[in-house]
Amino acid sequence: PSAANIVAYAEIVREKSVLRQLIDAGTSITEDGYRPEGKSVHEVLESAEQRVFHIAESGARGKKDSVSMRDAVKDAFKLLTERYQNRGQLTGVSTGFTDLDELTSGLQPSDLVIVAARPSMGKTAFALNIAETAALGGKKAVVVFSMEMSSSQLAFRLISSVGRIHQQHLRNGTLEEEDWPRVSNAISLLSDAKIFIDDTPSLSPVELRSRARRLHREHGGLGLIVIDYLQLMQVPGNKENRATEISEISRSLKGLAKELNVPVIALSQLNRSLEQRADKRPMMSDLRESGAIEQDADVIMFIYRDEYYNKESPDKGIAEIIIGKQRNGPTDTCKLTFIGHYTKFVNYAPDSFVGGFD
Repeated sequence: PSAANIVAYAEIVREKSVLRQLIDAGTSITEDGYRPEGKSVHEVLESAEQRVFHIAESGARGKKDSVSMRDAVKDAFKLLTERYQNRGQLTGVSTGFTDLDELTSGLQPSDLVIVAARPSMGKTAFALNIAETAALGGKKAVVVFSMEMSSSQLAFRLISSVGRIHQQHLRNGTLEEEDWPRVSNAISLLSDAKIFIDDTPSLSPVELRSRARRLHREHGGLGLIVIDYLQLMQVPGNKENRATEISEISRSLKGLAKELNVPVIALSQLNRSLEQRADKRPMMSDLRESGAIEQDADVIMFIYRDEYYNKESPDKGIAEIIIGKQRNGPTDTCKLTFIGHYTKFVNYAPDSFVGGFD
């Protein structure tokens, strides 16, 4: 051995370390297979995959499990310096909405973002608009887990939004002559975007995390994960109440966001009891099975459109995005313009109402 070959020797040591970690993981997985000790098959699979994924993502780079306070504050100061030098710029994934980005500084890595509303308020459209911005504007890889709508339905929504083509024209094929160039342009843009749609119904947290990890590895990291919607996920073998099941789902989604260091948007339904109130703007207590969701989420946003309840509303075409919780930022409300014909939210502009579909 000589000092001249120190880099090569270090690489050999690193590789042997990874191999030892794989041997240890394999031994643990084998033991779990023989003696699951009350764990379900899904839990054993989740544990096995997480061990191997941790080695692939962290062990191969020699990442430590813990960080000293000296290193933590050093990293924090480095990040603070970068933010100071780039002050005014977003620190997270842009939503595409100026006022919302100003309140959140973008969707932050490792954050679980809950977007909740009653049916027909535009939850899916809102999430797709953010995914569209991340993929087309931010050139990020985005995966949408759609347990309510098919991949073709989401594709039509994206074509309508990107091309600004009347939704009904796409539904029944009554396209105008001027629509075709916009259809062609939208398809061209979307074809080049890294948007992946998984429309498998009733995914379990284990299945969803496994699929997200695979896409994360295959595409050099995901920029955003969207789940439509949380209450349609299921936990196999859960014989307890629904609140316990939702608690396990929300905890798993927060774990996924942290593990992959990516913002996760999970859409959520609201209790119908809010319909009985005079003021139907959502509140935290309106979250269905709210306890666990409220605890696990880093950001909770509600969508409210007054025109849905009041056809004579002076706020036609206006959507309120109510930030009910933000772990590291303010709670506030911002307005967006909702263009129903295109299933699209855009930056708020007074007197720009265009009616249409939810």
